[in-house]
Amino acid sequence: MATTRSLTEPFVSTGEIPAEPPPNATAGPIVWLRQNLFNNWYNAVLTLLILYAAIRLLPPLIEWALINPVWGPATPDQPPAEVVAACRAVAGACWGFIEEKYRLIFFGLYPYEEEWRPIVAMLMLVGLAVASTIRRFWGKRLIVAWVVVIVAAVSLMYGAVPLGFFEIPIPGLTLVETARWGGLPLTLGLSMIGLALAFPFSILLALGRRSQMPAIRTMCVTYIELVRGVPLITVLFMASVMFPLFLPEGWNFNYLLRAQVAIILFTAAYLAEVVRGGLQAIPKGQFEAADSLGLGYWQKQRLIILPQALRISIPALVNTFIGSFMDTTLIIMVGLFDVLGAARLGLTDSIWGPFYKEAYLFVSLLFFVFCFSMSKYSQYLEKFLNIGTRRR
Repeated sequence: MATTRSLTEPFVSTGEIPAEPPPNATAGPIVWLRQNLFNNWYNAVLTLLILYAAIRLLPPLIEWALINPVWGPATPDQPPAEVVAACRAVAGACWGFIEEKYRLIFFGLYPYEEEWRPIVAMLMLVGLAVASTIRRFWGKRLIVAWVVVIVAAVSLMYGAVPLGFFEIPIPGLTLVETARWGGLPLTLGLSMIGLALAFPFSILLALGRRSQMPAIRTMCVTYIELVRGVPLITVLFMASVMFPLFLPEGWNFNYLLRAQVAIILFTAAYLAEVVRGGLQAIPKGQFEAADSLGLGYWQKQRLIILPQALRISIPALVNTFIGSFMDTTLIIMVGLFDVLGAARLGLTDSIWGPFYKEAYLFVSLLFFVFCFSMSKYSQYLEKFLNIGTRRR
């Protein structure tokens, strides 16, 4: 006779639970390759084509660049003509061009005996940029530090503290006109100072474009669309050629200052649209919650809205930063020599002219180091700031 079990009596199995098969591998290089490179037929074909191209192109490139090159003079007193002859006799690269022209590439026409000044200025700017990536330094002191370092770097390069139409000479330093600035310090200075000043201006433009006041909104929209509708080279030409025509007689601004202002105004227009996109991505409930707390407009923007908007906009912001950094090469069109322009200037030497590949490859590596560093930091920052919102 079968026994009955009460509904409240817990069920306890007396048999053995059958073993389940082991789970498929979910980690490791084979799984990564299958998921990322061979997950469908066209990705598999592209992967094989790229692999084939790499096998065909990389060995000759490595042999040309690293195995059979001429690295420089065989002896310290070897003349450049003999180095060029040695370069023509081999099938490898002629890195002797970099050995001969590196001062021109890095410092432009800056006086040889004063090159320590742009080195210190670059270290100051790069060091502050690195410090700005450390979260514990974020705050009002960092803004003050940027102002101090920018003024100190420009004053050190120039040899005097510029104060509008006046300047205060620095004892012990000779005055170096901005026409002689060039190379890597000019590239870093224009890009970093331009971004540091354009970023807060772009935030104001983005807020003004979303303003409820028609006059402010119209001015911001007109400025953003007008600047975004023309290429940077046009803005540079306007700042360098047309702008002085509108000034009173006897007034004149430095060529470098004009180019810097043009880069700031141009970059701010693009950054403003990026920030506006972040503002529009914030749910309406965030604005209502801030209003319910009784916060004023600027308190609401500073404490609640802008931090979220900037976090959302990190990828697009860094993309604009990288584009602005590379756009500094256009200043050669207005008579200024950045690192690329200085390399081109070195190629005007008749005996080194044929070795343009080495010059452009070296400059491209410099740009790659800075741009790749910005890209990797943006990925880290985006991941770090999304800890509280991403799904686990």
